[in-house]
Amino acid sequence: MIPPSLPRVESPSWQRALADAVTEPAELLRLLQLDPGQSLPAHWPGAAFPLRVPRYFVGLMRPGDPADPLLLQVLPQAAEDVPVDGFVDDPVGDLDAVRDQGLLQKYRGRALMIATGACAVHCRYCFRRHFPYAEHNVLRGWTKAFRQLTDMHDTTELILSGGDPLSLSDARLDELLRGLERVPQLQTLRIHTRLPVVLPSRVTPQLVDRLSDSRLQTVLVIHANHPHEITAELGAALGGLAAGGTLLLNQSVLLKSVNDDADTLATLSASLLRIGVLPYYLHLLDPVAGAAHFAVATATAERLAEALRLRLPGYLVPRLVREVPGAPYKVPLMPR
Repeated sequence: MIPPSLPRVESPSWQRALADAVTEPAELLRLLQLDPGQSLPAHWPGAAFPLRVPRYFVGLMRPGDPADPLLLQVLPQAAEDVPVDGFVDDPVGDLDAVRDQGLLQKYRGRALMIATGACAVHCRYCFRRHFPYAEHNVLRGWTKAFRQLTDMHDTTELILSGGDPLSLSDARLDELLRGLERVPQLQTLRIHTRLPVVLPSRVTPQLVDRLSDSRLQTVLVIHANHPHEITAELGAALGGLAAGGTLLLNQSVLLKSVNDDADTLATLSASLLRIGVLPYYLHLLDPVAGAAHFAVATATAERLAEALRLRLPGYLVPRLVREVPGAPYKVPLMPR
């Protein structure tokens, strides 16, 4: 049974935990009882996209295992510096979709707002690892963004993205939500976030209450890739949101050596169900520069999706999709 709500606490401990995140690869490896001299390349691509991972998430990794699937998602690799044809800085056409400062629109009826460039964790496969946040960050112009949304009369759903929108404080989120709630045609607010997975304490009672009180239907899409990321702490954090009426979904990215086998993906779906979250999307890797070593062949992905259909009920099978720049929706991959 998932508790209906979190106990009320006074201090924003999640912000202190974010400030105390691990940012040095050598420290991360020492915490995991691994030899930095053996596990780190002589040169690692840390300047443009540095390591960042909360200590809670480090605590979910297996000590002594250099192939731990959670570690592989965050540890910089020399392969990131190797150019690969087809892997580019803007793999999903974000820059072509910019409508105004921080607002993107790719699909009919929906718009996306980049609420912040900050993230609690720097996943090495991030499709926005090269995004020019300084040029497009909506934090510099929410009022202008609200006016733009009001003029987008057929847009009924707003997606908060980033970075990670839950990197914002509860007070800043409240300010943002109040502006969005004044946009008359908006009906649904969808928040895409990895923060509860890597730091469940981010789901504060204040956040739960604010989303529960919103006039907008709220949908929270978490990002978990492996069953080791699904914990009792995550379940307790999300339980209050579900009790308040927020729909909980998960999206994953198919990653080589992390979750590219049917047993792992099936266990992930079952683990999500136990904490009240439904699988939503299984994304093929967006071909972002620096992440080619995570790529899984399309044919392999289709075989994995078919294996999941054979062993799971339909509601536990995430939709295998690829994002294609300029397409009017996420492109589904179906069995041949």
